[in-house]
Amino acid sequence: MEIEYTKQGDYFIPNLVMKMQTIPTGKYARMRYNYLKNHKKAELIILEMNEKLTKHLIEVQKIATTRIDTIIKQLAKQENITEELKATNQMEWVRNMNNIKNRAEEIVIKEVVYEEL
Repeated sequence: MEIEYTKQGDYFIPNLVMKMQTIPTGKYARMRYNYLKNHKKAELIILEMNEKLTKHLIEVQKIATTRIDTIIKQLAKQENITEELKATNQMEWVRNMNNIKNRAEEIVIKEVVYEEL
């Protein structure tokens, strides 16, 4: 690998350019990126320099969505939220499912997005 240099005054500065990595558009990937950018700057720079940032964010997105789906199913079963309830009392079913989804997201955001992987 050859490195090119640019002369600036009396010094030769290497022409080093990092490849721009795309940031996945998933909700949890963006949250993780913002967390790294605001609270873990060194870790973000290391991921960018090793060209592993995109892979890391995609992994966070997959883990978070899978975990949320699992938690929602478990909590719905535990709290006896069934299709029968959906057929008989839709508003109650929607209220319960929204509550479960919010709790699941809160758990996953704390576990996956704001923690070390």
